[in-house]
Amino acid sequence: MRDHGGNLDEARARWGQGDWIDLSTGINRQPYPVPRLSPAAWTNLPTASAMAALMETAATAFGTAAPGLALAGAQAAIQMIPLLEQPGLARVLAPTYNEHAACLRQAGWRVEEVSRLEELSGADLAVVVNPNNPDGRRCRKEDLLGLQVGRLIVDESFADPVPEESLVAKANERLLVLRSFGKFWGLAGLRLGFAYGGADVIRRMSGCAGPWPVSGPALEIGRIALGDRDWRRQTVRRLSDEAARLDTLAASASWTPAGGTLLFRLYDTPNAQHAQDALARRHIWTRRFPYSGTWLRMGLPGTESEWQRVVAALGGG
Repeated sequence: MRDHGGNLDEARARWGQGDWIDLSTGINRQPYPVPRLSPAAWTNLPTASAMAALMETAATAFGTAAPGLALAGAQAAIQMIPLLEQPGLARVLAPTYNEHAACLRQAGWRVEEVSRLEELSGADLAVVVNPNNPDGRRCRKEDLLGLQVGRLIVDESFADPVPEESLVAKANERLLVLRSFGKFWGLAGLRLGFAYGGADVIRRMSGCAGPWPVSGPALEIGRIALGDRDWRRQTVRRLSDEAARLDTLAASASWTPAGGTLLFRLYDTPNAQHAQDALARRHIWTRRFPYSGTWLRMGLPGTESEWQRVVAALGGG
């Protein structure tokens, strides 16, 4: 398995069992309250009408009329995209979520990781995570739309708090936009995500996904949660306040902000391994990266008791 956040098995193997706070991902730790589901969601095969109801609600929530497809997480789309056409030259704006380049290479694509947006031009397929993971880098919509590439993949897994920056309304045959459900709504175990593009590419992806790409419970929970506008507005306000709170705590530990989104923060530390280990001793798990000896990424604590443990660990209290 490739290096990812959420690897609590590794944390427990190194630092023991106990009450861990997993801040190694960008998953909202105050998740959407799971509603009581209909018995049919559990006992019946997922129906076309349930899928249609989810997609109608998702289109409204995301603000798009483009053809779309629900999948078992944005990761399912990432694994499927390299198989949609003959391998060629793919360029990925890096550093970023490592599954994009890895899945392309595994499917036979020649992958170049570049550091500037304009360096994507000329690729048969280009990938931009926007906002980016792990540094929160944002690319302007007009700059993305102006890229001269065969097909552009824009992964908007962390875009829910900033819908005004989304390109999902512009999705077409050349522009494929991915959305995640599990991160902002805090239900990553549900495995739900979306792809939006032109009718032909969505049809081909649907054929690859098979007859039941999303479970019955995911269809029902996703429809209810995506339709809850009040929860979404309140959550964005809360995340904004709490991101600022975590930045203040990090400053007390002499860490420098290096980027992030409202779902996670990235800090430049004197030594990321030492910082991660110090927090792990208190059973707080964070994310460091093999390409940086100083970057440490932290999600936001969920409850006040979790916040107080982080305060104590960072010396802010």
